[in-house]
Amino acid sequence: MARESKRDKVERAAQVFDLLALEYPDAHCELEFLNPFQLGVATILSAQTTDVRVNMVTPPLFRAYADAEALASAQQKDVEEIIRTTGFFRNKAKNIIGFARGLMADHGGEVPRTMAALAALPGVGRKTANVVLGNAFGIDEGVVVDTHVKRLAALLGLTREETPEKVEKDLVAIFPRERWTLLSHLLIWHGRRVCDARKPKCEMCTLAYLCPSSRV
Repeated sequence: MARESKRDKVERAAQVFDLLALEYPDAHCELEFLNPFQLGVATILSAQTTDVRVNMVTPPLFRAYADAEALASAQQKDVEEIIRTTGFFRNKAKNIIGFARGLMADHGGEVPRTMAALAALPGVGRKTANVVLGNAFGIDEGVVVDTHVKRLAALLGLTREETPEKVEKDLVAIFPRERWTLLSHLLIWHGRRVCDARKPKCEMCTLAYLCPSSRV
């Protein structure tokens, strides 16, 4: 596809969003959580594994450590044993314990509601902060760029960038703020259900006529 004008890209982005919203009216964060603390922990655990796997380990984890105070005082080896199947369990145990200790030390055990405060916590990067802000607090601070979002944004010609930070910058420039959180869910759901990385189902894709990478 030839390089689009900013106006044309914004218009096509709106069509992409509207079509995906019709296709996935129930799109939401598939990590299971009851409060911002649980979502923060679950998001840290979700790195390089599936939400399904994380949802298998978080119930016993939160039974053992119900809040930041409990997790902050946990023994790392005990946490490792619970989350072992998520992969990279030693580093993840260190990160979620560090996250809990940061909450206790700086925020009275409560999850803060700003990007700066969240990103300053151990184990939390911009992606995790965006997940928590958007899904626990309803704050559209940015777009969560995971592997699905990065891949689909490139396939759809919405970005030419490679790093999550630059992809996010391109996406927030062409989608209205109030759509940022849901946009991530829509792209993730489409990536999991239709636009598979190894075998995309272009013939059944609602975005085929808008997608410069479509095989149809």
